[in-house]
Order: sequence, then C-alpha cells, then structure tokens
Amino acid sequence: MATTVTLPSMMIPRSWNLNLSSPHQNGPFWTKKTPSISITLSLFLSSTKISSSRSSSTTLPAALPFDLSPPPIDHDFLLESLQDALTLSGTKVSDDGIVETFDNDDEALDAVDNGVVVVDLSHYGRIRVSGEDRIQFLHNQSTADFECLHEGQGCDTVFVTPTARTIDLSHAWIMKNAVLLVVSPVTCQSITEMLNKYIFPADKVEIQDITKQTSLFVLVGPRSNQVMEGLNLGDLVGQPYGTHRHFSVNGMPVTVGVGNVISEEGFSLLLTPAAAESVWKTILSLGAIPMGSNVWEKLRVLQGRPAPLKELTNEFNVLEAHLWNSISLNKGCYKGQETISRLVTYDGVKQRLWGIRLSAPAEPGSPITINGKKVGKLTSYASGRKESEHFGLGYIKRQAASDGDTVIVGDDITGTVVEVPFLAQQCPPSRGSSS
Repeated sequence: MATTVTLPSMMIPRSWNLNLSSPHQNGPFWTKKTPSISITLSLFLSSTKISSSRSSSTTLPAALPFDLSPPPIDHDFLLESLQDALTLSGTKVSDDGIVETFDNDDEALDAVDNGVVVVDLSHYGRIRVSGEDRIQFLHNQSTADFECLHEGQGCDTVFVTPTARTIDLSHAWIMKNAVLLVVSPVTCQSITEMLNKYIFPADKVEIQDITKQTSLFVLVGPRSNQVMEGLNLGDLVGQPYGTHRHFSVNGMPVTVGVGNVISEEGFSLLLTPAAAESVWKTILSLGAIPMGSNVWEKLRVLQGRPAPLKELTNEFNVLEAHLWNSISLNKGCYKGQETISRLVTYDGVKQRLWGIRLSAPAEPGSPITINGKKVGKLTSYASGRKESEHFGLGYIKRQAASDGDTVIVGDDITGTVVEVPFLAQQCPPSRGSSS
C-alpha cells in the first residue's frame, strides 16, 4: 500500500497542458488541453511513524519495497521540448542542452540568500552501484564509512588516487538494492571506468551510468522548507543530511533527499525524465526562482565547494581540500588510507583550501604570494554579488596565512583570506584524535 498526497494545482499558459500518460512517449510534452493540472505523489515507506510539525502522526501501513532502477527509456530530459519551452521565456541553452541562464542571474543569486532557487543539474553524473557486495566495495574504494550507513541515509565521499590525491567529491544515497552516486559531469565516465576496473571476478557488484535515464533538480535557499511543505513533503524538513525517501509522480519514480551537492541544507530531487517537466513547473509555481549553470558556478565558488579540474586534481590531496566530513579515519583499509593516516598522525597537511576576497578579477592558476614569496595558487574565480566584488578559491600554505590575512594574487591583485560556507562546515579531528 502507499500513502498518496496531491500537490497543489499548477497553473500554466491557458493553451497548454502536460500529457503524462506514458513515461515512454517520444513526442513533445506539450499538448493543447485544459489550463491546469495536479500532480500526485505516492509515498513508499515501511511501517514507521512519521513525525511532523503538523498535527498528524499517522502510522503508515507496510508498503511494497521500492528502489530506484534505471527506467526503461533511452532519452534524457526530453531536451528538445524543454528547450522550446525555455526559449519562450528568454533563456539561453548551450549546444549540449545545459541551461546557461534564465536571464535572471541577479535575481537568482539574491534568492539564494532570501528565497529559494531551483537548479537543473541533470548534466551531473549519476552512477548506480548494485549487487550483494556493493557496500563493502564502495567502502574500500572511497573515503566514507559506508558500512555504518543504512537504507534511507546518505553521505559525502571522496574518490581519491592510491596516494590520496583528489578525483571527485560525490554525494551518495543508500537505497534498498543499490547505492546512487552523484558526481561531477567531467568525472562521471572516468569514475565509472575506474570502479569497473576494481571489480574482481568474485565481487558481486554492478556499475551503471544512469545519467541519461534520470533527471536531477536541487533546491537552495532559506525558503526551501516552504517549497517542501507546499509539495506536501514537509516530513523531510529537519531530517539529517542525506536522508531520502521514494515517491512517485503519476506512477513514475521520484526520490527526494535532504541537502544537495553544494550545501547540507536544501533538497535534491532525482526523477524519471518523463516527470521532470511537471515537477519543475510545480516547484516554480510555489515561488522558486530558476537558476542557470552560469550563476550556479558563481555560487559554487562563493560557497567554497571544490570542483574537479580546479580544486580537486592530482596536485592536491583530500586533506588539503579540507573535506574532513567525507573521510573516515578509523574504518580500516581503503584506497588512499595509508597516506591519509600518515598525514593525520604526523600533522603533515602543508596547505589548505580557502576563499579569497579579491580587489579585481584574477585568472585561475595565478600564484598567491606574501612579501614576494609564493605561498599558494588560485584555483577558481567568480565575480561577486555586486559588479565591484570579486571572489576566488585557492590553496595556501598553512604556516603562511589564514582567515583575515592579506595576500597578493598574480602581479598586483590584493586578496583577503576568508572562510567559506562549505568548507566551514567541515570538522577536522581534534589534535590526537583518530575518529
């Protein structure tokens, strides 16, 4: 059995409506029908009592097991139809189908602080790891302690080289029959190939890249909770980071989780492409502001979330990237563990990733100096919330500078070292601790 909740009716232009009668349709989303629709979400949970700030505390009956599997479709976000719809609203879409801007970048960035934005991250990689040995396999191949997690929980984990050099920071959901990994667009193929390389003949593990069979939206901003309440999903508000539950939109799978790839706050929605358009429109009707990829990259830098090919490269190790929340120091042997343990034991971390408030635009790769001596390197740059603001990320030697200190970037750009939200959430172990 399943508990069903109905989303508020979503108003769209009078001459259009969504036809979701088949998840396999290859035709356009838009057909001329009535001026409004409603979407029904079915909640699949085991027999547990759901706590809520509202008066209801109903115990749900046992439900059939539900787990996300690649849906039987061979297309992505039905991009042709979506692009047609977005073009009407003045957006710009790249050749590979990524929405670069909705022509509202300032409004979207303001909503991150004062409202809520919704971002289509369907170009990010999604890897499904299944099989009887999947937990032990990921436990050994990345930095997080997967063996302590249970179905419905999630975590961040880092894929590293044998010498603990960074490859990518991934967000993982532990499902009933699989683990879902969200990775960066530029690393999805290489991580998929790497994981397959480390499967031994006796391992019961399967790796599937399901990026093209799924869509991914994220909600960011202080009003994300209100959007969840408006979707009748308020029971997820206040749950721990990584908590996720399965739903369906008119019979099509949707998984909603707490947090997203840029923050432990907000929410993520993983769904079948056939449901993507209707869910997106409903979220907009609840007050969310759409955000394109250009301003998303700016937000990434302002938040301090490291990215592959920039902060996460073979030049820097995972501790220098300050990704402590993604690392288990006592789970035993795993790839990169020997190097990580030695760095922690002997306090061998020589540099750290910081935010840098700049006096002018700066080129990534520029040296960071103090009194003419090189102490680090700029890895990312973005303009700030105002035209006169400039911001960057960079690695700086630990003994050279810290929060509030002044540095020079490039030839003559003044920078102030500052803490950034994503890295400020990280919790290094206390001196002498191994946990």
